[in-house]
Amino acid sequence: MKPVLSLPARVPRTDSPEDGDDDDRFSDQLVEAFLDAYTRPGDLVLDPFAGFGTTLVVAERMGRRTLGLEILPERVEHIRARVSDPATVIEADARRLATLDLPPVDFTLTSPPYMTRTDHPENPLTGYQTLDGDYGRYLDELTAVYGAIGRLLTPGAKAVINVSNLRTDGTVSPLAWDVGAAVSRVLRFEQEIILDWDDPEDWYTNDYCLVFSSFDDESTGSAGQA
Repeated sequence: MKPVLSLPARVPRTDSPEDGDDDDRFSDQLVEAFLDAYTRPGDLVLDPFAGFGTTLVVAERMGRRTLGLEILPERVEHIRARVSDPATVIEADARRLATLDLPPVDFTLTSPPYMTRTDHPENPLTGYQTLDGDYGRYLDELTAVYGAIGRLLTPGAKAVINVSNLRTDGTVSPLAWDVGAAVSRVLRFEQEIILDWDDPEDWYTNDYCLVFSSFDDESTGSAGQA
């Protein structure tokens, strides 16, 4: 893919319930761009942090098979109501992914729950439901998730992580760089793609999609890669 992807920021979301998160930075257009670049119809697309189901719904609409994990029961129920096969949405902690006996995966795209380096007691990987947040452990556990995903990737498959560098109270948490460095221990880093939103906000310095592949993959390209 090209190193910069321009996207409209203020497209009304249709994926979240009325009382849900109003974050509009993981849009249908973002998902469509990466599915066009890295997948073919019939490919299996995994979202290990399914959220409100944007990746799964768009992938299904584009003729891909889908599989999603989500830890929060109310979100699982919401996504299952939006997809054709509710069984493809698994209520599970992504940190248990290696124990779930999942099939080979042709592509994975997600925006994992974010965390700042300081003053963040909520644990993102429990759905922010517990107060045992620790930035170093968060990165290690996220890396373990992607280590397990790497063992599922088919030859040529890409793993894409949407992540930002976060600005809070005058300081910046370089989350994108930290996630990139951490996950690079278990997957081959290929490139960062800058998401050029037409209406950027103050809470991030920049927004990225980080593209990885398996260390075992000797292929230099993938189906449909732009």
